[in-house]
Amino acid sequence: MGYLYIAMNYSLSFSMDKAMKKQQTGFVQYMAQGSLVKQILVGLILGILLAWLAPSAAKSVELLGTLFVGALKAVAPVLVWILVMSSIANHKIGQKSNIRPILVLYLLGTFCAAVVAVIGSLLFPSTLALVTSDTHVLPPSNIIEVLRGLLINIVANPIDAILKGNYVGILAWSIGLGIALRHANESTKALIQDLSGAVTQLVRVVIRLAPIGIFGLVSSTIATTGFETLFGYAHLLTVLIGCMIVVALVINPLIVFWKIRRNPYPLVFACLRESGVTAFFTRSSAANIPVNMAMCRRMKLNEDTYSVSIPLGATINMAGAAVTITVLTLAAVNTLGIPVDIPQAIFLSVVSVIAACGASGVAGGSLLLIPLACSMFGISNEIAMQVVAVGFIIGVLQDSAETGLNSSTDVLFTAAACQAEESRTVADRLAQR
Repeated sequence: MGYLYIAMNYSLSFSMDKAMKKQQTGFVQYMAQGSLVKQILVGLILGILLAWLAPSAAKSVELLGTLFVGALKAVAPVLVWILVMSSIANHKIGQKSNIRPILVLYLLGTFCAAVVAVIGSLLFPSTLALVTSDTHVLPPSNIIEVLRGLLINIVANPIDAILKGNYVGILAWSIGLGIALRHANESTKALIQDLSGAVTQLVRVVIRLAPIGIFGLVSSTIATTGFETLFGYAHLLTVLIGCMIVVALVINPLIVFWKIRRNPYPLVFACLRESGVTAFFTRSSAANIPVNMAMCRRMKLNEDTYSVSIPLGATINMAGAAVTITVLTLAAVNTLGIPVDIPQAIFLSVVSVIAACGASGVAGGSLLLIPLACSMFGISNEIAMQVVAVGFIIGVLQDSAETGLNSSTDVLFTAAACQAEESRTVADRLAQR
């Protein structure tokens, strides 16, 4: 009887251990493959509840947010360096692609989006709750100082640039190495591309930890500063999405009208409905490429054109990213009391365009390039990465709206360029008769 009792007890214990391991495996699998949007939302709500019900306990979980920000600080410089270098090195020399008009539209649209973000941020300035002891930030007094600091950062030692988060220096060295490596062996290019994929995978791992980091950041921040911080986040999110709406419904239609010379809104609404809505929920321009190509096929556009322009647009057509980078950078600038004049605002728009075109394909990739824009105002990397963390807090809606704008604009500008070319061809044929 005693042996039977022991056997039953052992069997019960084994079953419980197996069930617990299964639950733990399920939890890990959910954290690794579950919806990041839902996880961030849960972390946000739990952080708010903890700060409301137990402020002292909320302050004690600040370490989670600190570790998350530290991981972002560690991976962001390497990400920028590897991705830009790999992109340039693996570009095919002499590759023919009749997409120059579309490329012009991509860059023009991204620059106009950055300008809209500058105007929106100046009209409705936002502030952030940043934890910093650096109360004596010395901003550049004019554009000459900005350019001088830019040149000094460009020629910085590349290793030192990575260690100190000098993103201007990182960008300069990655571009130079990428151009030099364009003539390298195919095996070398393949190695660099594999390295880029490995770094991107590490970034995905860090970003999968965002719900836990956001839980720590939100709970500790609200417990320290009060619930007024949430209103600041709401204001910042309103400015961001408001600028994206202006770009989608005003700027893009004007650019398309300039190209096709007729009412652009039927095409604009079709792209937003069929491409933008899907991209809003997938939160990935790359994942939305098949949707965009299918839409181009239904519109009977030139396959040789859209088969190149749509994947290219998922990489460099980043109007939403330009808005995000500009608005969050100017929010940090406004928080620190740094004055911004018109030349600096224009220069920021150019930097935002460059940074947006280099944004990685992972969710929240544009946020990791905010330090590049912040560096031109003398903002330290520590403060800039706190701004990145704020971006992840509002990223549930920000990243969805950004991706929807980016992806729908890929189809919109491709269709506009193709239709303009068709109209020009028809006009030439009529003129020859």
